[in-house]
Order: sequence, then C-alpha cells, then structure tokens
Amino acid sequence: MNKTKTLPTRSEIPEEFKWQLEDIYPTNEAWEEDVKLAKSLIGKMQSKKGTLSGSGKQLLEVLQLSEDMMMKIERIYVYAHMRRDEDNANSTYQALSDRSETLNVQASSAMSFVQPELLEIPSDRLEELMGEEPGLEHYRKHIEEIVRYKPYTLSTEEEALLAEMREIAGAPSNIFTMLNNADIKFPMIKDENGEEVELTKGRYVMFMESPNREVREAAFRALYDTYKKHKNTIAATLISSVKRDVLYARVRKYPSALQASLFSDNVDQSVYDNLISTIHKFLPEMHRYLDIRKRMLGLDELHMYDLYVPLVKEVKMEIPYEEAVKTVEESLQPLGDDYAKILNQGFTSRWVDVYENQGKTSGAYSWGTHSAHPFVLMNYQNTLDHMFTLAHEMGHALHSYYSHKHQPYVYAQYQIFVAEVASTLNESLLTNHLLEKTTEKEKRMYLINHYLDQFRGTIIRQTMFAEFEKMIHAKVEEGEALTVDSLSAMYRELNMKYHGEHMVMDEEVDFEWMRIPHFYTNFYVYKYATGFSAAISLSRQILEEGQPAVDRYLEFLKSGGSDYPIELLKKAGVDMGKPAPIEEALTVFKQLLDELEELAFS
Repeated sequence: MNKTKTLPTRSEIPEEFKWQLEDIYPTNEAWEEDVKLAKSLIGKMQSKKGTLSGSGKQLLEVLQLSEDMMMKIERIYVYAHMRRDEDNANSTYQALSDRSETLNVQASSAMSFVQPELLEIPSDRLEELMGEEPGLEHYRKHIEEIVRYKPYTLSTEEEALLAEMREIAGAPSNIFTMLNNADIKFPMIKDENGEEVELTKGRYVMFMESPNREVREAAFRALYDTYKKHKNTIAATLISSVKRDVLYARVRKYPSALQASLFSDNVDQSVYDNLISTIHKFLPEMHRYLDIRKRMLGLDELHMYDLYVPLVKEVKMEIPYEEAVKTVEESLQPLGDDYAKILNQGFTSRWVDVYENQGKTSGAYSWGTHSAHPFVLMNYQNTLDHMFTLAHEMGHALHSYYSHKHQPYVYAQYQIFVAEVASTLNESLLTNHLLEKTTEKEKRMYLINHYLDQFRGTIIRQTMFAEFEKMIHAKVEEGEALTVDSLSAMYRELNMKYHGEHMVMDEEVDFEWMRIPHFYTNFYVYKYATGFSAAISLSRQILEEGQPAVDRYLEFLKSGGSDYPIELLKKAGVDMGKPAPIEEALTVFKQLLDELEELAFS
C-alpha cells in the first residue's frame, strides 16, 4: 500500500483497512462506564468469601457472579490493549491498557478464594448442593474440572506458600529472557554486499535465507560462538528450570514432571510418546528431504546453515491484500456456505486491521471477546507468507466466532492443545488450492518447498525439542546430574538421529539448546506437532469426504472448551491417542517430497 520508506501514521491509513473496535465499545466513555460496573462486581465478589458451602443457591450466586465479572473484565482488557496496539505511542491508550491490567489483577485476587473453598467441600456435600439448585447443572463440568485437581492440591497453607514462591520459580525463565534479549550482543559480520553489519536474532533469520553461503556460515558461526561464551550461565538457568519442574511435580505428588504438565489438558502420556515414536519411523523421509535439498542446492556437504535458504530461486509472487482475501476465500470454500459467509463478513465488516503504521504492534494475531466478534491484527506486505498468515489468523478468528456463539462464557475458551488446529487447517486448504491451480514448474516447486518447510519446522523439529525435554527431565528425576557437556551431548545425539547421514554436524549444533526459549515452558512444544498433524488429517477428510467431514469439523469449532481436547478432536474425526493422524500427516509430507524430487530431477 505505502511505497515510501516512511511508515504512515495511524490517521493516514484509510478507514476500510482498520478494524472497527467500536463493535466492542462505541466510545471510550462507554468503556469507562464498564470499568465502574466491573469495580462494583469485584466488591461483590470479595463479600462472597466463605459462602460457597452454605447452600446450592449461594454456590450458584458465586459462580454466576464470577462469570459475569470476568466477561466484563475481558471486554475492558481486550479493548484497551487492542487500542494500544494500533499505536503504542498513544498515551491515552497506554493509560487505558495499564488500568485494565490493574483491574484484571484485582478481579483475580477477588475470586482467588473460589477454588480452595470448592476443594474443601466434601464430595457428598457438593452433590447435595448440586441437587439443591438446578442452575448448578450448567456449571457441573466447570466444577468437576476444579475438583479433578484435588489429588494434586495441597493444604491451604502449603498452597499459599507455593503461590509466594511463584516469582522465585519464574527466575530461570526471567534470567534467560534478560540474558537472551538484553545482555547478549552479537558481533559484526559481512552481508551480501560485503558491508559490515551487526548480527541480531532478527537478522539471523534473514541471513539463514541468504543465497550467499559465506554469509549464512558467518552468521551461523557468529551466533553460536556468542552463545558458547555464556554456556555455563545458560546451562545453569535451564538446569534450574528443569529442577523446578521436577520439584513442583513431586511436591504435588504427580508421577513425573511430564505427567504433571499433561494433566491440565487431560492428555495421557501415550499421546506424547506416540508422537516421538511415530516421527522416528518416518525419519528416513526427513533424511531423504535433506538429500534432495543437498542435491538441489548443488552442495558437496549440507550443513545446518543450509537448511533455510529457499530451494527454488525466489519466485516473484506479488500478492496485494485484495487478491489475498479473494484467494483465501476461494481456498476455504470446501468448509461450506456458512463458514464462507462468516469469513466474508469478517473481511467486509472490518474485523481486520490490515496495514503497518507508525507505532503499531508488530506481527499478527487474532483476539476478541465473548460478547463481540473476533478481530485480526495484520501488518500486511504483498507476499506469499503474509497471505498464509492471513489465512492462519482468520482460522483462529472463526474458531473463536463459532465457539463464542455456541458456548457460554465458562466453556467458550478452547485449550492450547487444539488452538492451532483451525489456523493450520486453513493453511493446508490454501496450499491445496494454490497447488491445484498452479502448473508452472518453478512456482509449483516453490509452493511445495514452502509446505515441506512447515512440516519440517512444525512436526519434525518440534518433536525433536519435545524428545530433548523428556530426556533432560528424566535425567533429573533419576537423580543424575545435568551439565553443559551432558546437555550438549544429548542434543547432538538427537540432531544426528533426526538429520541423518546427509547432514554435516558442525560443533555449533551441540549448543542450539541454549537459544530455545520454549524450553522454559516445559512440555509445550509437542502441541505444535500434534496440532499440525490433527489439522492435516482433518483437511484431508474435508477434501475427500465432503459434507460429513465438514459437519464434524464445524461441531469441533462450535465446541470451544466444553470437553477435553482429545475428546473434541475424536468427535471431529481425529484420535490423537493413536499414531494414525501423525502418520497421515507424514504421508502427505512423503507425497510432496516425491513430487518435488520428480520436478527437480526429471
């Protein structure tokens, strides 16, 4: 849109390319009125402490009040933050955002008694209360979810002590974040033009895609040489993080740190183990991909710094926003008329904030409230990646739309385990659509390579990370010591297994674990791989079965958080308790690899 070097101000962006947050609050004055109401609800909630076991009516009042209060707080919070995201330099919305943060903390504090009091009610008395008040049936699953934690919940005093320790427990992550984002400084390297430029984490990604191999290697070695200088400090932070996970699991009497993490999603460990074992079976295909990459790049040796450079010379794909919208809508037609109608409504009713402007939050996201439609923040550039991002974020948006429309607030929020399914499914359908209408050899190879890199990065690489996490936590649980050398040795072993004989394993690879922030949020990354696999499986079913698969999928979108993730996916047609969905996704990977090899070498 803007061809000049200077970003436009917010006021210079045409209205049709801005989201319409007036759909949440028509004015800031309306927001202020809700702040007053929220404060009164917080006061009411504080007065309910100690009343939950009195009668069914009292328990219902507390749960209804809690729901009403949090719906109001959500609306206030989301509006303020999204207004600030339009222009972070706007002091008015900085202030509203800060006030919403404070209000959110006050609300959380006011209702902090609910869970402990519920858990203190004996099960027979809880059933009596449920029988007294028919309105409590609406909250049965919500109550059961709280009670599910009872075996792993300590006394009130012990829980209070653990809560006091929360800030200290977060120290490993905080220390790593400060070191990684504030203190570590990378050296200067020469770019493609032979000019000295400072290496940064952001530029590292760009350098890894450079067609100039000397630039890629220089960036690679400079990055890891810098991390290696901090190896003892970073090892100490990661080891402390792992020990914290193990300690919390033991204190709460979970069988292991892994099972403690899986408990929140009610996921059996077999799901985690199946992912790893199934990926292992398909590693020969990953190794074949690396051999094809090596041959297509014309290299005698393939190094880690050769993994991100495009296999096909940059294909000019200038995709204006209007064309991206049209293409995304066409690609998602297999999801049916209702989905298409809502998607079009999103594009034409200003759900999307399209272009970059001065002060605008970077990146992309979908967000919203239960009481209004979702919104999407973009910083659209006319590229293939940005078209995929648009499809991805609209997947999140429509998942939220269906969930909020069909579920009450208490069951509307879907869990992280399934959060990436709708977004990734949209990307899969978009890829399928583009491949169907693309016959030009170079462009087709470019699209296939784009998709293969998603498989490699989201399923295979994240599973390697997940296996590393499992290994290092098991070592501590078995009473073995973790050190810089043992961490690096385990990481090297995994890299050799996952990349095979076609990859030269440079010493720097041993230290990659030092720069992965996800390792400080234990056992999280496997959800990327399972979510991607589920999405690929569902998209195949939709394309092959048609309406029955679409109906199942839409029911999944409408279900929100009304059941556990595994059960919701099972109803949609994917059983993540079995290896089949992962095998199906990797079969697609193999088919794409076959075509790329045929196109490249025939």
